[in-house]
Amino acid sequence: MNKKMLVTATLIALIVGFAVATNWYRGAEAERVETIADESTNVLVPSHAMSLGPEDAQVVLVEFFDPACETCAMFHKPVKDLLKQYPERLRLVLRYAPFHHGSEDVAKMLEAARLQGKYWEALEVMFATQRRWASHHHPQPELLWELLPAAGLELDMERMRQDFAGFQIDSIVQKDIADAATLGIRKTPGFLVNGRQLPSFGLAQLHQLVAEEMAAKYTK
Repeated sequence: MNKKMLVTATLIALIVGFAVATNWYRGAEAERVETIADESTNVLVPSHAMSLGPEDAQVVLVEFFDPACETCAMFHKPVKDLLKQYPERLRLVLRYAPFHHGSEDVAKMLEAARLQGKYWEALEVMFATQRRWASHHHPQPELLWELLPAAGLELDMERMRQDFAGFQIDSIVQKDIADAATLGIRKTPGFLVNGRQLPSFGLAQLHQLVAEEMAAKYTK
């Protein structure tokens, strides 16, 4: 075997080895996350997490989201459409993974609005105005203090600021951040369906994973 052929064969072997190692790691990581989810519901679905859908649903979709994440905003409606597709069988649980600068404060604002019964309304305004306050070159999350009441939400802003600065809300956000790290969530949105991660990211993959769990849990 001449030198050129030897180099080529070595490169091919390295590429194949890397691909095999990558697939093994992904499989091992997925298995690790599923084990954690099975062993500790509190890591996946803690009592403080906001949710939509029936409490007794056998398929639970957990979404770790970043308020400033453009992809999270893009997936907001498709995820709600999934709930409409399975109204009696799917539960959505929202968790925070505030990776962008300023996002942690926005998560706290949402929790402060929640204490006044306006969580879902505030979430809609937050995503609808994301381009105004979440510029990656110059994020200004503080603009939401004006945007939320301007959208017509009846919020006691003085109380909201007090709640925003409280330990209760900070502990919720920090718990989600810690759980995201435990579950290996590094990008948003991060989806888990009954503790299973997407094999690869995409809306079609999310639909497929939900459908698989539906078939497993509800097949007569």
